[in-house]
Amino acid sequence: MTRSKRKWDHIQFALAKGQERLTGLDDIVFVHQSLPNIGLSHVTLDTKIGELFLSSPIFINAMTGGGGEKTLHINRDLARVAKEFGMAIAVGSQMSALKNMEEENTYHIVRKENPTGIVIGNLGSEATVEEAKKAVDMLEANALQIHLNVIQELTMPEGDRDFSDALKRIQAIVNGIDQPVIVKEVGFGMSKDVVSQLYSIGVNVVDIGGYGGTNFAKIENERRNRLLQFFNDWGIPTAASIIEAKNSGCRMDVISSGGIQTSLEIAKSIALGANAVGIAGYFLKVLVKNGIEELMAEVALIHEELSIIMTALGARTISELQQVPLVLNGKTHHWLHERNIDTKQYSQRKMCE
Repeated sequence: MTRSKRKWDHIQFALAKGQERLTGLDDIVFVHQSLPNIGLSHVTLDTKIGELFLSSPIFINAMTGGGGEKTLHINRDLARVAKEFGMAIAVGSQMSALKNMEEENTYHIVRKENPTGIVIGNLGSEATVEEAKKAVDMLEANALQIHLNVIQELTMPEGDRDFSDALKRIQAIVNGIDQPVIVKEVGFGMSKDVVSQLYSIGVNVVDIGGYGGTNFAKIENERRNRLLQFFNDWGIPTAASIIEAKNSGCRMDVISSGGIQTSLEIAKSIALGANAVGIAGYFLKVLVKNGIEELMAEVALIHEELSIIMTALGARTISELQQVPLVLNGKTHHWLHERNIDTKQYSQRKMCE
């Protein structure tokens, strides 16, 4: 099977399977503020991840490219949405274009449509420094995602089976390119231990890509004769993974992703410590089923609702939202207790006067 065909198959399977909606964010409850002492007009949504300044904490996360004309059209429309709202946008893995130059336009269209916006490239941990430089140049990228997808590769019939020295290769890329490197999981979450390892080699931003969104194990199992069923429920849920990353002992900026669809889930992610929130599968579903105008309307509504939630909590800024008190319940509380992470640090927080 060609890479191009596999890319389009992934889109089709992702749309058919939907998202797990098992992020753990339902376990998070805000402590109500009867006296928020601010108005809606006081709220601002700008944020910072690593060296990147973003006008919105929501960005369009890595999805596609390299699948011919159909993926070009998807990336074109996503880039137009990103430009309209000043959102960052990441592309899917660019390895297809590095292997086949005919696919380059399916990625470069993002920069063409969004010439001054924040555009983030994407490669796997198997990439070399030279490939990383080419991926950045292809998009005039502001940053480069390096994705970790061990479970997807092991489930994929033709996937990789050897992940030796991945950390060394990532370190070489961090040291070998001028743009910041964001290390991203693809739906199975990151532990605090992995975040510490990445910080030790110079990575300052991680996208935890938690369990609960598009399930790439299930997608790849659709392409197998003998299923690896044990991977279908594998991973660290998004809520727990954000908290793991923030309790790694490192000064690491965190991006939350993995099954996030609503303004409330975005607010909860940020309150748990995320600096920004990546959305992929939900935006893709709205775009493919309802078109770009409907996606524009949905993005506008999400931004409006996020500002309303922040007003209710008395949080003027993203940094203030990261300090609001909240209570952790259920499986997320149990997970964190077993991982020796103090949950009361969240419920006892007080907003700065």
